[in-house]
Amino acid sequence: EGFALRIVEGDVPPPLKGVAIHTLDLGLLQAGAGIKGEFENRLKSVIDEVKASPVPIILFIDEAHTLIGAGGAAGSGDAANLLKPALARGELRTIAATTWSEYKKYFEKDAALARRFQLVQVEGPDEEKAVVMMRAIAPFLENHHKVMITDEALIDAVRLSHRYLTARQLPDKAVSVLDTSCARVAIGRNISPAAVEAASRQIGRIEREMKILQREALVGFEHSERLAGLEKEKEETQKRLDKLNEKWQKEMDIAMRIKDARQEIQDIHEKDPSGSDLAKKQYELKELEKELAKAQGDSPLVRIAVDPDIVSEVISGWTGIPTGRMLTDEISTVLNMGKLLGERIIGQDHALDAIARMIQTAHAGIEDPSKPTAVFMFVGPSGVGKTETALALSELLYGGEDNVISINMSEYQEAHTVSGLKGSPPGYVGYGEGGVLTEAVRKRPYSVVLLDEVEKAHPDVMELFYQVFDKGTLEDGEGRRIDFKNTVIILTSNLGTDLIMKTCADEETMPDWQGLSEMVRPELLKRFKPAFLGRLKVVPYYPITDSIMRLIIKLKLNRI
Repeated sequence: EGFALRIVEGDVPPPLKGVAIHTLDLGLLQAGAGIKGEFENRLKSVIDEVKASPVPIILFIDEAHTLIGAGGAAGSGDAANLLKPALARGELRTIAATTWSEYKKYFEKDAALARRFQLVQVEGPDEEKAVVMMRAIAPFLENHHKVMITDEALIDAVRLSHRYLTARQLPDKAVSVLDTSCARVAIGRNISPAAVEAASRQIGRIEREMKILQREALVGFEHSERLAGLEKEKEETQKRLDKLNEKWQKEMDIAMRIKDARQEIQDIHEKDPSGSDLAKKQYELKELEKELAKAQGDSPLVRIAVDPDIVSEVISGWTGIPTGRMLTDEISTVLNMGKLLGERIIGQDHALDAIARMIQTAHAGIEDPSKPTAVFMFVGPSGVGKTETALALSELLYGGEDNVISINMSEYQEAHTVSGLKGSPPGYVGYGEGGVLTEAVRKRPYSVVLLDEVEKAHPDVMELFYQVFDKGTLEDGEGRRIDFKNTVIILTSNLGTDLIMKTCADEETMPDWQGLSEMVRPELLKRFKPAFLGRLKVVPYYPITDSIMRLIIKLKLNRI
């Protein structure tokens, strides 16, 4: 379409001026062509018409791989073979488009067809170019949804989609995010906010339960205490609903006044850009926006424009990562990582400091962004908090313990079990079902990958992770590249447990964590290659002492 616009504007070399671009619809050509030779006749007619046209024509064929096999078996009378003579003689100027995977699978295998086209790989734009493209697209979205899009929202749509939606390409994913954000703002003006609907549903649920209990009470069941509790809950919910409705109505009134004020400013600007009325209306608009911000507080029910908060909410809904983790809370969480982990993990301050430093380094952009956020090996006796640390990290970084991908490596003691992690190759049983590790990370690219009891896995299985630690990617059995760059990978091991227990038997003489790490390293080298250990951070865990145990018990009891 961009090429067609440039032809219309005349911004092309002389040979292309006055050229017409037409789309070749193979589906339409095939429709109803049930008799052999009918499709071929239609396609020949199209080719002849293009050749005879007084206006030079360029044919555009989308999904070009469908040429192969269209209208006949591949290699016989299909569309590709019918087009080859005209393409070879230069009588048919054609632009074909397809994806790289389909080009490799279908197009490239037909060398005679492939060499008649000049291959041009279209790469996705970087963030800076994508923002420029989005600024051109935004007016169309604003006009369609009748909403205003702030420039900050445009930038965040590109930045957050590029960071969190790794399976899709720019600018497509940024457009989808912005389109959904616009729809959410537009719909929000005409329907009840989620908080109001939730309160209404809760009242309905309470009333239904009360009705059942009252019916049972008539025939002798004792529900007086429960009914009293439900009545109180209903009153409280009704009060909350009334407040929400009042707040919603107030916000709606101000929002409509802001909308009218913006339209008036646009009208005045078109008539008299330098008039005094314009400045007056702009001042009134700012006052209305302040009034709305005061009425909204921290939990707005009505949105007047597409802003970064809405964009963040949309991506949060798509990825499952809480909104706060994407904006200001993320910085606060990372900066206070050690302290926040210490509220849950007792007696391992050295480990938490080392973990926090690596996470902070990664988020500061000092580390290679293509690698995983961090790779740790937790070494120590069972029950000292290694797995609990992984759960706490997932809670802080990714919003919940559900984002831990836990794999027991003792199940991979044979070399052939590596296919269980990445998926079976073509021709083997299980091909297409995906691997335990690759499928989990593909579905949840923002997660903590916990490889438990890693010393029990076969060495060939562990070699799979060299590429993950180095490049941040892993190719699964179907040839898809799985992105690990947004994961925190944690390996746990009980190697050196006896040495750690013996060395730390006396609290007064036990070494610091760096000394303990050096003592454990020879034990790890007996099982793992130096190249493997060099790609991760070894974090030793101290045994639990009696005083630490008392603190842990107290922490657990407080949770109960």
